[in-house]
Parts: sequence; C-alpha cells; structure tokens
Amino acid sequence: MPIVQRSLLALALLFLTCGHALAHPALWQVKSGNSTVYLFGTVHLLPNDTDWHFPALNQALAHSSALYIELTDDDQASMTSLVLRYGVDTAHPLSTELTQQDNVALAKAAQLAGLPGGTATLQPMKPWLAAITLSIAPLMKAGLDPAEGVDKQLKAQMIQAGKPVYGLETAQQQILFLADLPMPMQIAFLRDTLRDVEKDKQELLTLIDAWKQGDVAAITKLENDELKTQEPALYQTLLVQRNANWAAKIKDMLKQPGTVFVAVGAAHLAGPDSVQAQLAKLGVTAQQD
Repeated sequence: MPIVQRSLLALALLFLTCGHALAHPALWQVKSGNSTVYLFGTVHLLPNDTDWHFPALNQALAHSSALYIELTDDDQASMTSLVLRYGVDTAHPLSTELTQQDNVALAKAAQLAGLPGGTATLQPMKPWLAAITLSIAPLMKAGLDPAEGVDKQLKAQMIQAGKPVYGLETAQQQILFLADLPMPMQIAFLRDTLRDVEKDKQELLTLIDAWKQGDVAAITKLENDELKTQEPALYQTLLVQRNANWAAKIKDMLKQPGTVFVAVGAAHLAGPDSVQAQLAKLGVTAQQD
C-alpha cells in the first residue's frame, strides 16, 4: 500500500492513549439504569507481537452487544479518494509554502524518515498531509503496523462474534479536522512534526509502554500536554471538540438498555479535557475498572 494511504489509515496516531498505573491498559465503565458503556483507549500502531488482552477487557467485550470505534470506512479506496481530494495540491508545491529554513528541515526529515522519493514525494502534499506522512513513515519502517492496531483487532473480533461495529466519525470528518485548518496552522503543525521527527519512534514506543501499563498520567504528559502547550488551537480542534462530541453520543447511548463498548484513541481518555471529563459536564460519571 502506498505510504500516503497507509499514513491516513494511521491518522489517529496523533491521538494516542490512556489509564492509571495498572498492569494492563485502562478500562472505564459508565452506567445509567440498565445501560452500560465501556470506554477503552486504543493505540493505532503496534508491534505485531504485542499482547494487550486481559480478563476484565475480555469480559466487557463478551457482554457488549456492539462496538463503537472512531471510524469504520477507512478502506483503501475511500482513503485514496479523500487524500486526492483534500490533501493534494499540485498547483502549489509544498516548498513554496515554506521558508528556506523549513525546506532544509523538510529534506532532513524526509531522509531520516526513509521516505521513498524523499522531498519530491512531499511536494504535491498540503502541509497537514506532509506532517502525517513524515510522522508515519519511520514508524512503518520500524515495523509498527496499523493493521495490528487495537481498533482493527477489536473490530475483527466483534465481527467474528457476529456483533455490529459502528463509527463515531467518518473518514472524511477525520481528514477534514486537519484539511480545514487555516494554512498558518497547517504549517505550524508541519513545523512541529519536523522538530519531532528524530524522536517519533522512541516516543511512540514509550507511549505504547505507558498504554500497556495503563499509565494515564504518563500519557497525558507525553502527548496531550505537549500538544496543548505548543499548538493550543490544534489541541482544541483535535481533542477537546471531538471529546465533547463523543461524550454527547455516549450519553445518548445510555438512554437505551444494554451494554456497548466504545474504543477510541487513548489520548482522548487522558487529561483534564478527556471524554470522561466531558461526560462529567453532562452529569455522567465514568469509573475505572
């Protein structure tokens, strides 16, 4: 699969992680009358030998009649179409949007990432897509596979059990969160990626370890706090607004009897602006299992 398509399939890498200092990933439960919603944070890129199941999680999945993940329409054909529509601008090469210093950093980042074609591959891309591509390329090269992501595995497990899987968003909505950013914000996003490209692999491995341990505080510090400090507008768009939207949907789920399982990128379940915090504003309490 071309790197651009694989990059979009791993788009939610921007939004990792979860939990307290436990021996397994964190799991929350929200109850109202005869309704239960489980909340579980996912990591969208994993080494293919990572084992993350634990008894309470397996029991929650067995009791759940449906699974909600961020999106379900992320097939290759859909992603290719969306990338071409929203991420490519051949009339304005990427280098023309950047300063000379930015272009030097871009060339270095492409080389460090092992990006096939180097900076030439990036030239038709809008800044947001170039940032995603540069983030994902070295991770894919290191053997971290979006096909092994927790959301993908949960989806396959529930489908095999004959249970429905729904998307909280569409692929188009997710892409537009970035594609609709004003150009200065897109460039800021790219510059932030260029600064971090050398540490992306190690940082992700650290995040995966924190996720496996259920260490919410570590994830908040590593991921959410940095984004909130360096790019506050982006933090509001990619985390806070979406968390509030999902909290409203979860509250609606509680109006129907039964049990469902919600799995989202785990940074959405960490920090003071988490989905749980947004639920609390709506009068709904989430308790960690």
